[in-house]
Amino acid sequence: MVLTTVVCDSEEHLDYTFASRYASEPLPRYKMPKRPMPKEAAYQVVNDELMLDGNPRLNLGSFVTTWMEPECDELIMASINKNYVDMEQYPLTTELQNRCVNMIAHLFHAPIGDTETAVGVGTVGSSEAIMLAGLAFKRKWQNKRKTENKPYDKPNIVTGANVQVCWEKFARYFEVELKEVKLREGYYVMDPVKAVEMVDENTICVAAILGSTLNGEFEDVKLLNELLTKKNQETGWDTPIHVDAASGGFIAPFLYPELEWDFRLPLVKSINVSGHKYGLVYAGVGWVVWRSKDDLPEELIFHINYLGTDQPTFTLNFSKGASQIIAQYYQFIRLGFEGYKNIMENCLGNAKALKEGLEKTGRFDIISKDFGVPLVAFSLKDSSKYTVFQIAQSLKRFGWIVPAYTMPPDAEHIDIIRVVIREDFNRSLSERLASDIEKVVKELDELPPLASNKEASVTAAAVTHETDDSKEPLKRSITRKIANKKTSGVC
Repeated sequence: MVLTTVVCDSEEHLDYTFASRYASEPLPRYKMPKRPMPKEAAYQVVNDELMLDGNPRLNLGSFVTTWMEPECDELIMASINKNYVDMEQYPLTTELQNRCVNMIAHLFHAPIGDTETAVGVGTVGSSEAIMLAGLAFKRKWQNKRKTENKPYDKPNIVTGANVQVCWEKFARYFEVELKEVKLREGYYVMDPVKAVEMVDENTICVAAILGSTLNGEFEDVKLLNELLTKKNQETGWDTPIHVDAASGGFIAPFLYPELEWDFRLPLVKSINVSGHKYGLVYAGVGWVVWRSKDDLPEELIFHINYLGTDQPTFTLNFSKGASQIIAQYYQFIRLGFEGYKNIMENCLGNAKALKEGLEKTGRFDIISKDFGVPLVAFSLKDSSKYTVFQIAQSLKRFGWIVPAYTMPPDAEHIDIIRVVIREDFNRSLSERLASDIEKVVKELDELPPLASNKEASVTAAAVTHETDDSKEPLKRSITRKIANKKTSGVC
């Protein structure tokens, strides 16, 4: 690679990457540089910076796709300069998006005919999809309350405490109360019975998770539908259900086709799914599909014509790349139902292999379920000497990137590690990871407990607390330093 020409004492010209001044100058960090640099130099310095990033395929904390076929990579690069919203200029790209929506709607058993157009839209991920669905529920609830001359200023959503952080964002950004069903040890998803008990006349929807971010478990949407139907009949309300199938939407139809969680259940009005997770597309695409046109208020749809024709749009952003939409269509026609099924079966098999490898060590309790998203979540049986956070940190030297975190309320005392099994994580890697985890715990066994670890889960020294009727010291238990935060995995 040629960066610049250097004049040597011999008056010969030397063209060499690291013989230029750009290899010895600090990079700009706060202000744009005054002068340009050669394209080769810019490439080299940026590429060198990125060498310190982790390997995406070894990032087992992420559900997001990290490998696609070279042919699809070529399609992505060929369309990377297309703006998705320019429907008049790129009508075939719009057509591909509509085809994807139709395919997903049929996959989720939407009540539409074989040639009928489904109601849905492509998004930049499930976060945007969830916010669009939430806005539709809020507006429909408000309109109904207005016609009944009832207050419409205090909407709420009922969810489990295991929801991804995008639900909390929606609630905060769009002024909706988030009513969370707390978890408990051994039960790490939303309890449908408790969820329905929390529903009131201001509930715009109940959000069920098909594939919890925490442990991959599917919530019982069918039971939720039955209980909520009964409550609606008793109260006269018509509280609906939204299914957040970001992780499980491309799992359940292929591995558990008999499981009723989708539009087969009457109260399910909208479903979101991440194309960039088990839809097998690189980061940047999600989908939301509605049961019918009646479930998406018309006033939320904007119509613009300055790009050449009337274009309906219902998104939180406007311009975005078209390449991920094209990649999703490629995957649908490339793999078909059988291809997706084979991949999901492989993922499930590799997850079971990792689980069995961990169980053989005798060190871990498996938190995840065999029935759900192919991942393995586990906790230490004995964390008195070291924690899962140390294990996760130690695995980095082998190249593995795995997250360790605390469970949400009321299971904060549970610390776990989660390993997501994607299509490019094969059996050999599964066995290697289990072996490396065993190496790490054996090494940690030989180390003395560190004071810094004890701070994570220890009873503090007695703190004197004066009260009216007692001079006894009050012991305060410090369970962990880590703040209670929702999981922020990519959506």
